[in-house]
Amino acid sequence: MDETIELDKALEQRLNGTLFIDVRTTAEFAETTIPGAVNVPLFSNDERAEVGTVYKQKGRKDARRLGVELAAPKIPWYIDQVEAARKDNPGPVVVFCWRGGMRSLAMTTFFNLAGIPARQLIGGHKGFRRFVVDYFEQCRWVPIFVLRGLTGVGKTRVLHELQQRAYPVVDLEGLANHRGSAFGALGLEPQPSQKMFEALLWDRLEHLKEAPYLVTEGESLHIGRVAVPKRFHQAMQEQTSLWLTASLDVRTQIILEEYPALDRLRDQFARPINSLKERLGKDAVAEMIGLLNSGDWDALVRELMVRYYDPLYMHTHPDSRVEISLDPFDQGVDNVAAALERLTAKG
Repeated sequence: MDETIELDKALEQRLNGTLFIDVRTTAEFAETTIPGAVNVPLFSNDERAEVGTVYKQKGRKDARRLGVELAAPKIPWYIDQVEAARKDNPGPVVVFCWRGGMRSLAMTTFFNLAGIPARQLIGGHKGFRRFVVDYFEQCRWVPIFVLRGLTGVGKTRVLHELQQRAYPVVDLEGLANHRGSAFGALGLEPQPSQKMFEALLWDRLEHLKEAPYLVTEGESLHIGRVAVPKRFHQAMQEQTSLWLTASLDVRTQIILEEYPALDRLRDQFARPINSLKERLGKDAVAEMIGLLNSGDWDALVRELMVRYYDPLYMHTHPDSRVEISLDPFDQGVDNVAAALERLTAKG
């Protein structure tokens, strides 16, 4: 049996349940991987550094010998980890390292000797990364309908409700793990790397490749510290937008619900508020800091929306748009769904 596999064939099998095993270090895996892959590292972070040092100082032969000495005692552990990962999916596995070299070759050999059908991914993660970059530079997408509106209107809630109803939704903020504003990281886990964000976005689009259109939320090019691929972002500007509206009271309540345990986040709020001095002036920011310190979250949220966010986003009204009220919310979601049906029927 050929123990290697090309990237295109491997990605086809991935959607059919083939398990991908990333044998790079935990640090490399944390930076980026192929979505859905399981990390079974051949070396620890320190071991990989040690092998690299020996390679530089003594050469390839000594580095390989050290690698064997480090890996040999752990072979049963490698096998156990893959068997556990295959418990609910006992099919073949695809093994990859950085560029399809010795690490994935060794692990593929171990797995096959243990009776686990495995193939080494030609080109490794480096080849996959090149594929993702090319995808976003060359791909043409189906129409992308964008939910827009002022801060707090409930765009993300609508998006999630549409996804529950099986609409082809791309949740960019969910993939980026950021709410897309100056306060968007508060209370959330760290964002993925740029490479991982692009891989996750590719993965979502791959799962929706048969959809006749896509639905997403309006975003600037940057969501926190990651950037939406430029050509995809440009495609988001080309279709009729759905402009969502809601009263200030409703928007305030939505914001307060999206940031739970606000009192525990008080110190984290101060920094982004202080960063608004140049735009709003020292007096306005001082007033907001006073509201923050007193715990008057309702008044603070209203001030931020009226003084900062609303003026910031009012100029983003797209020329081609359908306006939909979210008062009440459930009826508003039904109206969004109906608008999507009308817009796609025209196409």
